[in-house]
Amino acid sequence: MTAPQEILLAEPRGFCAGVDRAIEIVERALEKFGRPIYVRHEIVHNTHVVNDLKQRGAIFIEELDEVPPGATLVFSAHGVSQAVQREAKARGFRIFDATCPLVTKVHVEVAKLHKEGYEFIMIGHKGHPEVEGTMGQLDSGIHLVEDVEDVAKVQPSQTDRLAVVTQTTLSVDDAAAIMAAVKARFTNIQSPKQQDICYATQNRQDAVKLLATQVDAVVVVGSPTSSNTNRLRELAERLGVPAYMVDDASELQDAWFEGRHCVGVTAGASAPEDLVQGVVQRLKALGAVSVRSLDGVRETTKFPLPKGLKIEADPA
Repeated sequence: MTAPQEILLAEPRGFCAGVDRAIEIVERALEKFGRPIYVRHEIVHNTHVVNDLKQRGAIFIEELDEVPPGATLVFSAHGVSQAVQREAKARGFRIFDATCPLVTKVHVEVAKLHKEGYEFIMIGHKGHPEVEGTMGQLDSGIHLVEDVEDVAKVQPSQTDRLAVVTQTTLSVDDAAAIMAAVKARFTNIQSPKQQDICYATQNRQDAVKLLATQVDAVVVVGSPTSSNTNRLRELAERLGVPAYMVDDASELQDAWFEGRHCVGVTAGASAPEDLVQGVVQRLKALGAVSVRSLDGVRETTKFPLPKGLKIEADPA
């Protein structure tokens, strides 16, 4: 078997600011209030992150009736509907909202324009918690399209006041094609002031586009439930490079790398760097002798934590 000789690491990769913040919210809630802390839905879509937090005292639930009265509840990074927010308040939980601020921005835009009489087209994946959360900001008047074909079928009640929003973790290229179809059909539709697809999703996809031109195969580290991770694998394949998504190094198969001189490695926005390094070590064990990172955007965004999570030892 011919083993890979070189490993190229995409830059940026792995955790984004929204994921960092969401995990820190659960960690700080555990530290301040003690176990258990209840989390509605997976805090981020990564098996290893979720299992680690479970061991530390987080209990992940889907329905609020699983949470005892007076408990501490954290909403996941994907956001929740108005109905879930109302029910959580009515049940009297201590609530911390770990919704990514970039998702919250979409929620705020939807609420604002709804007051002005707008209906919405939402580009996204049915059943994804972020989509459920955004569509759940309104009782009606928000219509989901998953692909270009859906655009022809959607029937808003009026077209004078229509706006479009997108799930933040979509493929930039796929979203652009659907957006073009939406604008072609609804010529006066209002677009977001800034695109909804988040900077981290965009940066990781751009990094894969650069990586794919220089490697013979791509390994994407992340969990199957992660939308942005799936988009990275699809993007590499669309660019003509065999791509494999793994939760960790244990899922790598030697046969994938036979005859591949250079292997690229990246990670979705909810995958920890130690899992990337585990993949690197496994590829080295197969015979890779050099590892280098490509040049890429340096991300410096940091989102503040919600009030009420300050730990006494924190600097003033």
